[in-house]
Amino acid sequence: MELFLLFLSKALPGLLVSLEVTIGVVAIGIPLGLTLALGLLNTSIPVRVFALVAVEICRGIPALVMLYIVYFGLPQFEVLVDAIPSASIALGISMGGFLADVFKAGLLAVPMGQREASVALGLSKPSAFVRVILPQTIRIVTPPVLGYVISYFQGTALAYTIAVPELMSRSYSVAADNFRFLEVLTMAGLLYAIICIPSARLVNRLSSGGEFKSKQP
Repeated sequence: MELFLLFLSKALPGLLVSLEVTIGVVAIGIPLGLTLALGLLNTSIPVRVFALVAVEICRGIPALVMLYIVYFGLPQFEVLVDAIPSASIALGISMGGFLADVFKAGLLAVPMGQREASVALGLSKPSAFVRVILPQTIRIVTPPVLGYVISYFQGTALAYTIAVPELMSRSYSVAADNFRFLEVLTMAGLLYAIICIPSARLVNRLSSGGEFKSKQP
C-alpha cells in the first residue's frame, strides 16, 4: 500500500505532463495532417510532389529519432527547444504524416456534387471549403483521428528519453528508488490502460456508426 500511495503521488503529476504533451501533439499534428492532405490533392504537380515527400519523411522517420533530431539536433543550429515542446513538436510531426492520408480520404469522401452545388450557389472555393467541405470532412475523420490521439498519448512515454517528467519517467524514478520495477511499471501500464481502454471503446462506437473506418496505428 505504501508503494502504491508513493506511486500515485509521483505518477499523477507525470500523467498531467503526458496529457500536456498530447495536447501539443494534437495541436501540431491535426493542422499539419490537413495541410499535407490538401497538398496531396492539389492540382499543382510540384505542390503534390512536395506534400508526398513531406508525408513520407514524417511517416518514415521513427518517432524516437524525430524526437532526438528536434531536441539534440536543432541546438547545433542555435535553435534551443525545451524538452516538453520538443516532445510535442517531434510527435506532432510524426502524427501529421499519418493523419495526411486520413484527411485525404475524408476529403475525397465528401461527394463532388456538394462542391459543385456550393459554387453554383455563389460561394467562392475557399468559402465552400470552410463552410461545406471541411465540416463534413471533420465528422468523417473524427473516429480515426481519435484513434491516433490515443496511440500518441501512449507514445508520450518516448519523451522519457529526453528527461520530460511524464508518467513513464516518474514511474521509472519510483521503481529505481525502491528496486521494485515489476510492481511500479505494472501500475504505470494499468494507469495508461485506464485512460486508453475507455477511449478506444468510444472510438470503436464512433467508427461503427460513422462513415469512415480506419485501421488503428
